[in-house]
Amino acid sequence: MIELTENQKSLYTKTAKKLKGSDRRQFMAEVVKGLGIGGQTLAEKELGWNRRTIRKGMKELESGQPIIDGHKRSGRKRVETKLPLLLEEIKSIVDPQSQTDPSFKSTRLYSRITSAEVRMQLMEQFGYSNEELPSRETIRRKLNELGYSLKVTVHRMNRGTRKNKYREMIE
Repeated sequence: MIELTENQKSLYTKTAKKLKGSDRRQFMAEVVKGLGIGGQTLAEKELGWNRRTIRKGMKELESGQPIIDGHKRSGRKRVETKLPLLLEEIKSIVDPQSQTDPSFKSTRLYSRITSAEVRMQLMEQFGYSNEELPSRETIRRKLNELGYSLKVTVHRMNRGTRKNKYREMIE
């Protein structure tokens, strides 16, 4: 059986760590092929590589086609898949209370309604229950994706600051 030097081990592991996905697996398979008979076992023991990963890389080398990982299919589904009408309903609530940027520096729409208020309106107008609606934070992100910007009005900005209270006392 072939012995790997410390330099070879270091080179192989560092190179494998820098690669991702199919490239990494194919690199591992090439190294194992170069090691010859017993290469998978040696790579597993000496390099810490998973034999399943090596075998997947071997299949990719033989077929010439990369095996597509399932990373894109994993994770939580978007709220639109669960509630397909939600974005249109959010638009119908926010549009009447929105205005364009007065300075025309952006194409975003500014709205005085908060994400919490949008959530309440969705429950009142469209009959959603509290449990089936996404959180306020998710609704805020959806509003941003739709091109709305939630801005605090001048009236609310002036309310409550010490400088403004002091100014009111002087005037």
